[in-house]
Amino acid sequence: MNTIMDEMYQNLGISKVVLDAGNRIEQELKSRFANFDKVAEYNQLKVLHAMQKNRVNEGCFHYASGYGYNDQGRDTLEQVYADTFHTEAALVRPQITCGTHALALALSANLRPGDELLSPVGKPYDTLEEVIGIRPSKGSLAEYGITYRQVELLEDGYFDYPAIEKAINEKTKLITIQRSKGYQTRPSYSVEKIGELIAFVKKIKPDVICMVDNCYGEFVETIEPSDVGADMIVGSLIKNPGGGLAPIGGYVAGRSDLIENCAYRLTSPGLGKEVGASLGVMQSFYQGFFLAPTVVSSAIKGAVFAANIYERLGFGVIPNGQESRHDIIQAVELGTADGVIAFCKGIQAAAPVDSFVTPVPWAMPGYDSDVIMAAGAFVQGSSIELSADGPIKPPYAVYFQGGLTWPHAKLGILQSLQQLVSVGIVTEEQLKNL
Repeated sequence: MNTIMDEMYQNLGISKVVLDAGNRIEQELKSRFANFDKVAEYNQLKVLHAMQKNRVNEGCFHYASGYGYNDQGRDTLEQVYADTFHTEAALVRPQITCGTHALALALSANLRPGDELLSPVGKPYDTLEEVIGIRPSKGSLAEYGITYRQVELLEDGYFDYPAIEKAINEKTKLITIQRSKGYQTRPSYSVEKIGELIAFVKKIKPDVICMVDNCYGEFVETIEPSDVGADMIVGSLIKNPGGGLAPIGGYVAGRSDLIENCAYRLTSPGLGKEVGASLGVMQSFYQGFFLAPTVVSSAIKGAVFAANIYERLGFGVIPNGQESRHDIIQAVELGTADGVIAFCKGIQAAAPVDSFVTPVPWAMPGYDSDVIMAAGAFVQGSSIELSADGPIKPPYAVYFQGGLTWPHAKLGILQSLQQLVSVGIVTEEQLKNL
């Protein structure tokens, strides 16, 4: 069997030296992988229980068009999300185009002129800078008289509680907490740490709205930020909760009054959740959500595999190979633009779609530097599928995530390693010593 497997990897361009190094690391991670499978098992049961409780049936998959009045599948799915995440309500719609849109929706729906938005976790993700108005953009919160301030993180990447306390004032209406690191080299935050931060700010100002950007974090742990006091959690269906099957969409789950505000902003005052047809995507939404826990587990295995390989080769990795996991993203500091480009070429070469395409850096909308993205995905931009990206600027870190199956995530990392060997950034001698 090993000979047949070796031949298959060789047919895909993986040398024996690279494969052997990867296999040695994989063997060392078996017990840890088993723990990820246990988390997936728990979350699978949690989703299944919510589906059974809400009597999901074949009628939920029927096509709905036009206004979408009485769209059974849409309304039932939103209750499934609410029950899974232990919230009062949820808005889960194909009309929410991406994670940035979902966040912009939640913010604009619940902030009014004169309110202040506070980020206690430093700089937000790049695309939110224009949503907020940090970088001027049409329709930003700043244009509507909503102010913004942020509290920088401590050197260890965690919260500066005294500075946060000083920053909260009578105008502070909503606090946004980004769970994942984004294009930064800070830690991604555990649900427990997020809960501690929420408890701290609620003690200072009980009526402040705490929103968590949950992108890349769903089903990584057995609890979600909504279990530790978050008033809203927000995410994209082409990341974790879509399970690789959702072709589009986003969600906001939380307090019923806040979700109602989001529905009115998404559609129209007076209409809210009553309109918005599902247009035939409901089966993919349901099935993707059902599969999401096991898909996320595969992605986490890929991230940990990458961390252990690249850390032993001397590259900076965040999180490191031994740390607990709180999202699916693995940052690798390659130190040069050539390293980032080679890594991404490897991920693209491992793709089932567009494997023959060469990714190159480009001026991607919403970012302040050229960005390279590798993603031969069934759904455009789906970062629960095998993908890697990063800005072409110091510290030249690449951000790897996804993998619908563990074997595919493994191949992607081996391909990235093969590319780095081919350009001389990693040597075969280094691999033999892993």
